[in-house]
Amino acid sequence: MAKGKTTKATTKKEAQPDRYSDEDLEEFKELILKKLSKAKTELDLLTEAFRHKDGNTTDDTSPTFKFMEDGAEVATKEELGQLASRQQKFIQNLEQALLRIQNKTYGVCRVTGKLILKERLRAVPHATLSMEAKMSQR
Repeated sequence: MAKGKTTKATTKKEAQPDRYSDEDLEEFKELILKKLSKAKTELDLLTEAFRHKDGNTTDDTSPTFKFMEDGAEVATKEELGQLASRQQKFIQNLEQALLRIQNKTYGVCRVTGKLILKERLRAVPHATLSMEAKMSQR
């Protein structure tokens, strides 16, 4: 073989960067801030509905139907409570993602140490696992 030529076997694999660029992090930050704002608005709506600030109660309902409506009201409050709890967790996850952006560790899989694909982060901006790691958990 001639000097200076490389073969496929000796060609180094292109090194994967260990973190996203500042420009990429800024893009993800904007995406997360938008989702965070929307999530907080939705949590406020859920909280308001849970507290029944609109005054729709069964106080003026005839006793015959009051029993059924009270049961439905309890079930609705339970559902609203669960939705609000999930929304709070989502908000916390988004806020933690913002911290990872600030620390420049955003987008790095916590299992493999590899970068999570941009497409995944755009769909699930608070993701901490690559698809490879997520699939191996099953």
